[in-house]
Amino acid sequence: MTSTESAIPAAIPPVLAEVVRSGFVEGHHRGSLVLLAADGGVELALGDVNRPVFPRSSNKPLQAAAVLRAGLGLSGERLALAAASHSGEGFHLDLVEKMLAEHGLSAADLRNPADLPLDPAEAETYLAAGGVRDRVTMNCSGKHAAMLAACVLNGWPLDSYLDPGHPLQQLVHTGVESASGERVAAVGTDGCGAPLMAISLTGLARAFRHFVLADPQTPERQVADAMRAHPEYVAGTRRPDTWLMREVPGALSKMGAEAVQAVALADGRALAFKIDDGSGRALGPVLARALALLGVDAPVVSRIADAPLLGGGGRVGEIRATF
Repeated sequence: MTSTESAIPAAIPPVLAEVVRSGFVEGHHRGSLVLLAADGGVELALGDVNRPVFPRSSNKPLQAAAVLRAGLGLSGERLALAAASHSGEGFHLDLVEKMLAEHGLSAADLRNPADLPLDPAEAETYLAAGGVRDRVTMNCSGKHAAMLAACVLNGWPLDSYLDPGHPLQQLVHTGVESASGERVAAVGTDGCGAPLMAISLTGLARAFRHFVLADPQTPERQVADAMRAHPEYVAGTRRPDTWLMREVPGALSKMGAEAVQAVALADGRALAFKIDDGSGRALGPVLARALALLGVDAPVVSRIADAPLLGGGGRVGEIRATF
């Protein structure tokens, strides 16, 4: 890189949402967003949608498909939980324990970190009952249980299943590139300890589109169908991903940490975005506006869009999309 090139500032991402308190705009959330038409073409691009990002937990459907490609016969709620960032509700934790036991495993085999339930209400209830941070209650435990089960099935090492060179993680890597249609730009470590493959937002949207349009017998479509049939296992009873998949027929939705979101509709329309500052409070308004631009007309869109700001215990403003 020449000195002239290094002096060129990176483009400032556009404002996707603004923070309005008492009628006064007190802040902004910038980011990038892409919308795909039903034929897969780019319908709208805001910001740099070709720059690699870490999809975070929006990557989980792709990881679940790799588990199926490894030969693990998951379906229904178990497959949905393998693609989940679950809330830590009782039915989530019970099924994680069952999945481990079914393959001769226990919580001690999990390599994800111990944590409290992701849902704040569940975390309060759990703590009041004397609960402590645990690997099963961590929101990624369903994915890790499925990964371990695939390793047991294939005789692969259990203690290194999170190593990027592990046979299972190599299947994930190949699947990410195949579904997104691009090469993985970088490999990092996710919050749960699993390898994380960087692709562009356009590639992420194309991957979700591929999942909903794939042949019903493929791992990708099996994952999509399980998630859509059992959305409460993908997220939880108080989460937008669940609301959207329940109320918009054929929608596939998965959020990720650092304010990443990907959605595909049954006909192949799709979206992906990332809020640069990682603030989850802007996710709902931006997602709702993107869905509206894709032509989704359902009451759940307004529900997802609602992001109030409180003052003195009452509503005094909101976070709202600006595009």
